[in-house]
Parts: sequence; C-alpha cells; structure tokens
Amino acid sequence: MSRRRDPGGEQAESERRCLVTRESGPRGGLVRFVVAPDDTIVPDVDEKLPGRGLWVTADRAVLGRAVDKKLFGRSAKRAVRADPGLVDRVEDLLVRRCLDLLAMARRAGTAVAGQVKVRQALQSGRPGLLLEASDGAEDGRRRLRALAGERPVVALLSAAELAGAFGREHTVHAFVDSGGPGGGLVDRLHRNADRLAGFRGSTSVPRLENPAGTCIQGAGPLMDG
Repeated sequence: MSRRRDPGGEQAESERRCLVTRESGPRGGLVRFVVAPDDTIVPDVDEKLPGRGLWVTADRAVLGRAVDKKLFGRSAKRAVRADPGLVDRVEDLLVRRCLDLLAMARRAGTAVAGQVKVRQALQSGRPGLLLEASDGAEDGRRRLRALAGERPVVALLSAAELAGAFGREHTVHAFVDSGGPGGGLVDRLHRNADRLAGFRGSTSVPRLENPAGTCIQGAGPLMDG
C-alpha cells in the first residue's frame, strides 16, 4: 500500500474518536487502522497508510471489543474482516516499533545499556528516558530508578527484548538521551511506549514509580516527567 504524509507537529497532537468508546482524545493514545483492498482490517501503528482511519483506544480490552462485536464494520459502513489475533498483532507491532526506535538511538550514539553506563548517564544529569526490563531483578531496578528523578521510566519490555535492540544476550537497564539530536527519537519512543502500556496491562509487569511519579508500566498510562 502506498504511503501518506507523516504525521507531525500539531497534527500529531490532534484528537481522534475511538470507534468503541466513542470518546475523543489525543491521537497518541489511540491506534489507527485502515481497511485493506481485500476488506481486512490492517493496523497502522505508524499512521502512514492511505485510506480513512479507524481509531481505537490503545487498550487490549477495548480493541478486543472492537473485534468481538464487529465494530470495525459498523464504523467503516461496509463488510470487513478483523483477524481474531488482531489484538496480539498490534501489541507485537508496538513492541517492534519501540525496539526499532531504541536500536536507532543506539546507532545514533544516544542510547546506552548496562547498569554501569546507565548509572553514569543518570548521574550526569542528562535528560532522557530510563528503560528497565520488566523481568529484571527488583533491587537493581530500584537503585537506578531512584536516580531517575523526574525522568520518565519505561518498564514494559523484557530483558530479552531490550537485549535484541542492543545486540546483547541480556539487558536489564537502558537509557536514551533526549538532549540534542536524540530528542525526536525519545519523543517517538515515549509515545509508542504509552500505547504499548495499554496492551501489557494484563501481564505480570510490576508497578514502578520514581520519586516524581513518572512511570510507564503495564498497569497504567505513561506520564511525562
């Protein structure tokens, strides 16, 4: 499918209405879908595919209702097919998008991994985003979280998933610097992690908070630090 213009600036912050809840909100909190030529529902997490967008709140239960109750067809005003595995597919796409952005930050030299390097980055006072593996040891995570201050914390990805973005075997801690040219990548990672939080709320990800209360984890929405 051809591409349409990338969202950005004020457009990226415009509101959309969820076809399930009928509530409007910033598009960063919803996932866009389009109807493919074969009448199947296709997730468009990058918001670039052509066609009329069908928007659903970034939440596992809400999207499940859209599939189960055939609400996509009602909104599109035509017969469409939504794969029963659509919810899991969207989660996988959001995970992949987060990891791709993290890998891009690593290649740009604005992301580091490992407890020592992350501690140094946090102690330097540089602005950025702290990531910690959802299945990492709590003691180590708590110590670095205490250094995060007002920086947001993402605790949605597993150690194996984080490791893949850095080409390592195991990664529990990572930091992405938002200063300078890396700021755009952090903003995009922040946004996609916010949406992913709605799909990983049913997993065994613990609730994490730093002293400022800024946290991104499976049980609630992302909050800006």
